[in-house]
Amino acid sequence: MWTSYADKADWCFCLVRTDNTKKHEGISFVLIDMKTPGVETRPIPLISGESPFCETFFTDVKVPKGNLVGRVNGGWEIAKRLLQYERQNISAGFGEGGSAGGAAGDLGKIATQYVGVDETGRVEDGDLRARITANKMNFAALRQTIARSAAESKAGNGPSAATSIIKYAAAEFAKERSELMVEAMGHQGLGWSGEGYEPAELLAVRGWLRTKANSIEGGTSEINLNVISKRVLGLPDPK
Repeated sequence: MWTSYADKADWCFCLVRTDNTKKHEGISFVLIDMKTPGVETRPIPLISGESPFCETFFTDVKVPKGNLVGRVNGGWEIAKRLLQYERQNISAGFGEGGSAGGAAGDLGKIATQYVGVDETGRVEDGDLRARITANKMNFAALRQTIARSAAESKAGNGPSAATSIIKYAAAEFAKERSELMVEAMGHQGLGWSGEGYEPAELLAVRGWLRTKANSIEGGTSEINLNVISKRVLGLPDPK
């Protein structure tokens, strides 16, 4: 489930169970040619109108032993490392002006256009202005945190479990930004097609709907919170 662009990919990597007596230690990492007989992809229609994710089915698929990456039963260690890189890269794409609604334009400028300004030139709605400011400050802090994490990775340490903090925060901030965008546009931010809507308005509503997947891709927010609890904070499992 949720295989990104599987219908367009030439190859995929897959975690396969090679030992039923163990949990994480019984998983291997293999590469699979998407043209292999038995591989089938089905795009998943999203509420945003796009289908970037797919269900991928493997029916009696045979993979050459030479496609094994690393050692047998050592796939989970590779997967965890890849997820850390993925979470960091996904988070970087959520920056101001990025995906998830940000592509529709700057949130502050859109608010001044649709809501209006007071005599000082600020967004007239004080409550909305405060929430937009907080969101922009959060994104500024997020960019600094991502840059610091990237610098630590270049120093040879590689990404750490702290990428789950970044991924979780980025998803929440992106969802909040898109909701603020639609709120600022009012009914103009709820159009789907037809005359009466500007391209940026249609982009905003689709971006808002797309953000619902932000808390799923790269590991769900629930999984990331568990990683933060165990790997970052060192909290014990609940009894």
